Amino acid sequence: MADTITIPEQQVQVIAECDVLVVGGGAAGMSAAIAAARQGADGILAERYGYLGGLASGGLIALLLTLDDGEGRQVIAGQCQELVERLEARGACFYPPKGEWGAADDALVERYRRWGLVWGSAPHVVRYSVAYDPEEYKYIANTWVGEAGVRLLYHRWASDAAVEMDRPHGGAPWRISHVVFTSKAGRQAVRASYVIDATGDGDIFLLAGESYARELVHPWLWFRMAGVNDAGAAQAGREGFFFRTVHGGQALMPWGAAERISRKIDATDPDDLTFAEVECRRMVMDEVDRLRAQVPGFEDAYLTDVALTLGITESRRLEGAYTLTREDMGRAFDDAIATTGHWTKYGAVYHIPYRSLLPRRVSNLLVAGRCISVDHRAHHATKEIPPAFATGEAAGIAAVQALRAAKPVQEVDVTALREALRRAGAIVPGAPAS
Repeated sequence: MADTITIPEQQVQVIAECDVLVVGGGAAGMSAAIAAARQGADGILAERYGYLGGLASGGLIALLLTLDDGEGRQVIAGQCQELVERLEARGACFYPPKGEWGAADDALVERYRRWGLVWGSAPHVVRYSVAYDPEEYKYIANTWVGEAGVRLLYHRWASDAAVEMDRPHGGAPWRISHVVFTSKAGRQAVRASYVIDATGDGDIFLLAGESYARELVHPWLWFRMAGVNDAGAAQAGREGFFFRTVHGGQALMPWGAAERISRKIDATDPDDLTFAEVECRRMVMDEVDRLRAQVPGFEDAYLTDVALTLGITESRRLEGAYTLTREDMGRAFDDAIATTGHWTKYGAVYHIPYRSLLPRRVSNLLVAGRCISVDHRAHHATKEIPPAFATGEAAGIAAVQALRAAKPVQEVDVTALREALRRAGAIVPGAPAS
């Protein structure tokens, strides 16, 4: 049997063009698209599924971990804070009041631990973390991007990128002219002046030829059950690892609720993903059966939903203009565009430089979310939903500034970018408060 086949050359229809094309509709992509539109850009947001949020919604990882530094100070605001306010307006979230952030009170810590808002090793303090309803997130996301005027392209998978020489810019000599998407309609292309890779797996920077690091991971499937009686007693007895939700009688089962699968996987390998999907779903059902049989209060409980996407925490990471490392913890950067705490460590803070969003080869590409240029250890902090919002917002604004100046993203005026972020409500390290 032949090892390869030859496919005839195809003419791919260009269905749209825009100033800023964001690929990937998770927290980072949604934030980037909204930010670019609010700056006046004509923006398109393309997403492979039929909803926004990625792991934050379809993955059922319905926890914002965390918006603080572990010592009671908020370090992430901007669009992530706006999300909290939109959720709160619909009665769809729960978080500790500001006066309790940083409190070392054992009773408070235990209360919030039962919501999944306290992680890591003791001694604990109360964090500014947020539990929310993922279906409400999806609704809010659709409404939000619509209000911003973002054009939304669902059910399209980025499958190719047209890369051409950008000779005037020797530092980054290539540019993406089009991104090709595959869908039920076949192959279609979008022409864009600037592109933001918010795919989580770095699909666009891979197609554009950028270098990257890759990590193998243990995946999970989060799931929810309803009909739970006296969940507090079950949590107190430590007989079931689950969290309360904003809905009474419902429990959220996170990482560790089911057994870990037998091996790590490459989350960019479809065969590994197939193995993980089947195995994780089997383990979810095993755990559902165990809870019903062994945990008081779960006798009449029933499974309501299993995550639509595997809980993949890491795959490809860009090797960009600057790689943020564990040794950079607490380090100040002149080009810092965001700060993040660490969801399991207290007082561990990373200031994220704009250079960690920048590729080396391509002049009109920015990267946001969990695939930015960081090492494996720093990634534990930067991969979470709040910092993904923050890097997405920075990428969206930076793309528009590059557009207006007709310059590569590597030549954006970082001082102006930091000021624009501050005006938008973001907390920018080293900048005066709004």
